Amino acid sequence: MDFIIVSGLSGAGKSVALNTLEDIGYNCIDNLPLFLLSELALGLLQSEPVLCPECVGTAVGIDARSNPDDLRQLPQVLVSLGKQGIIPRLIFLEAQTERLMTRFSETRRKHPLTSEQRSLAEAIDYERELLEPLRQVADAHIDTTHINIHELRDLVRGCLGDGQKLSTSILLQSFGFKKGVPESFDFVFDVRCLPNPHWQEELRGQTGRDLAVINYLEGFEEVVAMRDDLIAFLDRWTPCFERDGRSYLTIAIGCTGGQHRSVYMAEAVRAHFDRGGRRALVRHRELP
Repeated sequence: MDFIIVSGLSGAGKSVALNTLEDIGYNCIDNLPLFLLSELALGLLQSEPVLCPECVGTAVGIDARSNPDDLRQLPQVLVSLGKQGIIPRLIFLEAQTERLMTRFSETRRKHPLTSEQRSLAEAIDYERELLEPLRQVADAHIDTTHINIHELRDLVRGCLGDGQKLSTSILLQSFGFKKGVPESFDFVFDVRCLPNPHWQEELRGQTGRDLAVINYLEGFEEVVAMRDDLIAFLDRWTPCFERDGRSYLTIAIGCTGGQHRSVYMAEAVRAHFDRGGRRALVRHRELP
């Protein structure tokens, strides 16, 4: 039986993750009180093949509204389930406080832990504290600060791997240094040292996805060398992050304007990973 627990900070995307799993074929239960987790899992072990033969598995959502003592006991609960033949996988979603506050402001929804005595920022900090026991034992951590709903859905699907372990997805972003360096990325690579197509009048209005720009850049040995070195670096170290339980790596590649060199390099890295069967997503911050 495939049993997945989805938890994380309010506003980080737990509902999106559960909806994604439901679309795949999981039987989903949200806001499950933690004291019912063991009873549910053991019951499903006996009855799921009969009650829901078409289901891929079961996914449950757990949040900070559970009893704090129950949250602290979760690691022991997971160990106990494992001894009975159930190995749950825990996906934990989080985001930077500033981004979470913006989302609550945009949606005008109330944080479940706010009160007259507790501001939104304080509620988010309190929730982090309450959920830390879950975060510590999570099989996958997804930071949704810089990703949209579609990218989150792709990352959740990528987390499922082969059903036995969580595979690491790659999230690439090109950007222009003149508009600032994106925050909270695992790696940031600077490709401003490479020849700039901007100074070729016929290429100025094109991007790093256009064939003319690609041919121009690949005509320089240093471009090909940097591309190959970057790919070799990621090939070498991505498995290490995967063994450490990372669900995805975020990689930012920047040039001056974010239109030519960084776009080309991000697309080249994505194509390499796609050919190798590893999930890779790419977004171009400065392109429409």
